[in-house]
Amino acid sequence: MTNSLATTDYVVFIVYFLVVSLYGYSIYHKRQRNEHDAKAFFLAEGTLTWWAIGASLIASNISAEQFIGMSGEGFFLGVAVAAYEWIAAIALIIVAVWFIPVYLKNKIYTMPQFLKTRYNESVALIMAIFWLFLYVFVNLTSILYLGAVAINGLTGGEYLHVIMIGLAVFALFISLGGMKVVAYTDVIQVAVLIFGGLVTTYIALTVVGEKYGVGSNAIAGFKVLMDQAPDHFKMIIPRPTATSTQNEISKYLTFPGLASYLAGIWIINLNYWGCNQYITQRALGADLHTARTGILFAGLLKLMMPLIVMLPGIAAYVLYKGGHLPQLIGGKDGAYSAVLTFLPTGLKGLSVAALTAAIVASLAGKVNSISTIFTLDVYSKYFQKETDQKSLVYVGRVTVVIGLVLAVLFTWNDLLGIGGVGGFTYIQKYTGFISPGVFAMFFLGMFWKRTTGAAAIAGVLAGFLFSVFFNELAPGLLGHETILYTAYPNGSGGWEIPFHICMGLSFAFTMVIMIAMSYAGPKVNPKAFELDKSMFNVKPSTLALIILTLLIITALYVKFW
Repeated sequence: MTNSLATTDYVVFIVYFLVVSLYGYSIYHKRQRNEHDAKAFFLAEGTLTWWAIGASLIASNISAEQFIGMSGEGFFLGVAVAAYEWIAAIALIIVAVWFIPVYLKNKIYTMPQFLKTRYNESVALIMAIFWLFLYVFVNLTSILYLGAVAINGLTGGEYLHVIMIGLAVFALFISLGGMKVVAYTDVIQVAVLIFGGLVTTYIALTVVGEKYGVGSNAIAGFKVLMDQAPDHFKMIIPRPTATSTQNEISKYLTFPGLASYLAGIWIINLNYWGCNQYITQRALGADLHTARTGILFAGLLKLMMPLIVMLPGIAAYVLYKGGHLPQLIGGKDGAYSAVLTFLPTGLKGLSVAALTAAIVASLAGKVNSISTIFTLDVYSKYFQKETDQKSLVYVGRVTVVIGLVLAVLFTWNDLLGIGGVGGFTYIQKYTGFISPGVFAMFFLGMFWKRTTGAAAIAGVLAGFLFSVFFNELAPGLLGHETILYTAYPNGSGGWEIPFHICMGLSFAFTMVIMIAMSYAGPKVNPKAFELDKSMFNVKPSTLALIILTLLIITALYVKFW
């Protein structure tokens, strides 16, 4: 076992880099005739195919957050963390059938534009600024930090800042070509990350089999995992009792059993997949059938993600438990990097390429969305209303550069403290402070015409304030056990409510406030906003994809419940 890369590994990685770069340049060269067309730059001219949409969705979603963070939670929690991915597949079905038709029917290209069309310009501006800060200072920084830490662990632990800059520059190279370059290079990126990820999982299971004396067999290795870590193959984390250890309590705080399925995990997924510029942008330029098929294809790909990003974490746990993995650099978030050290020369380079593909694809997709929101929803409306297409593309590219520079600066010394709580939990918990309010605003805005702009603004503010209250203040002010919740010791001298439950409570109270305000206010009739029941109809081929996805999810839950 070694923490360094051999010459062959570097060669494999360089080949990957050249293939992605040259393919991206070829796509860019083909669309040079539309070089100064803003729609072409931000929305890929509406020419993305269903497979490009689906692959790009997965490539942008699966990043260091999953490879490193979810693998770390696999080490800590086990298969329960796979619920994020499997429930996401159901959320994608909901988005494909009910959310995307609303956007496409109203010719929506950005999320602030939806808010302006449905509510008013004030709501749109407030949320545009909010999303810019969230994407730059939470999402970009966490992706960059977790990715750099993981790759740094494989190169001897001495090149963290060099790797940060390298990842940012690679993402910059892709992003400057616009959405079409981002999306089509994502097809290669997702192929690399899936193939490389599967290879890593296979080798990890084989190593487990060897270390436990059952032979070099991945299936035998998987059986060892189930024998040695049976608690890691349960989808439901039991509620703590008076005799529970702090480790058992911490698991419940991270994923509170059935309560997760009643509240937080749905809010996380529906807000992320349905109300997020970073995700929806790939489908907004396509026709309805293409967009739906691409989103459902992404849902099928999501089903296999736990095999790639979660199972290596359980393998690392079993190896660690058996004394075959002496230490984890960076705590549980070091699980994936630790597994990679067992890979032979060449395959280690492929796995690093897969990890890099996931990181760079997510960085490029995120910064492209930052550029789109700032240019189309802020700059062109409030700084330079009369501007040509060439200027918009220029501003978009400058925004790409500034966004990545800011991410590198804030990641340089881990200013946000990402490394202190575990990357996956960090992202889920702190985006969860705003998810309840944002999702309530979109959900009611789409499907209840009575919702007012004042209620939307109040909902976003209330959702955030309720999240702060339940996550940070409630146990001290109301006590550790009430009719609404039970708080538990967090191992650091304080008490916490599981953040999934906090999200559910925040969402419920926010909905009450928004509905009450809308009834109390004047009736609204958003004439510019169209809703037609016929647009929710699905074709037989679409229905077949939905049924297939639901059958697979049902089988998985029956197996691991």
